[in-house]
Amino acid sequence: MLALGIDPGTAICGYGLVEQSRGKLIAKTYGAITTSPKARMQDRLLKIYNELTELIKTFQPEIIGVEKLFFGRNSTTAIPVGQARGIVLLCAAQNNLDLLEITPNEVKMSITGYGGATKEQIIYMVTKILNLSEPPKPDDTADALAIAIAASYEANSLVRRNFF
Repeated sequence: MLALGIDPGTAICGYGLVEQSRGKLIAKTYGAITTSPKARMQDRLLKIYNELTELIKTFQPEIIGVEKLFFGRNSTTAIPVGQARGIVLLCAAQNNLDLLEITPNEVKMSITGYGGATKEQIIYMVTKILNLSEPPKPDDTADALAIAIAASYEANSLVRRNFF
């Protein structure tokens, strides 16, 4: 199974593709789509849309995991992140892909076993789980890989529950 994880944002939109094969998780590709803060918002969103669409067409994931919106104190980023999330949902719908929306705490629990894990702990575990030679950068990419891992675990769990 190939899972695409997305950490949505309009300045930096992290992505990570993780394949589950023979009980192991392998990072197929990962990175970040970056846009200029000087660009018009519609152009930034179009760039994210075009690059996500290309990723989906190239790698053909079976599932997309995206972080659910959660804004405790930093509500100023809610609208741009919501717009980027909308692009992810649109790409999933256009490509008839299953979509898993995962909260940050669910991702942390899935990766570390602790919902209060720090950013450093997540990056460390993503690096170890995927057997990467170095931690993924930027942090948005590590978050996207963590989301892909959590989505892969959840999808595998759903398959087992429906099978038995």
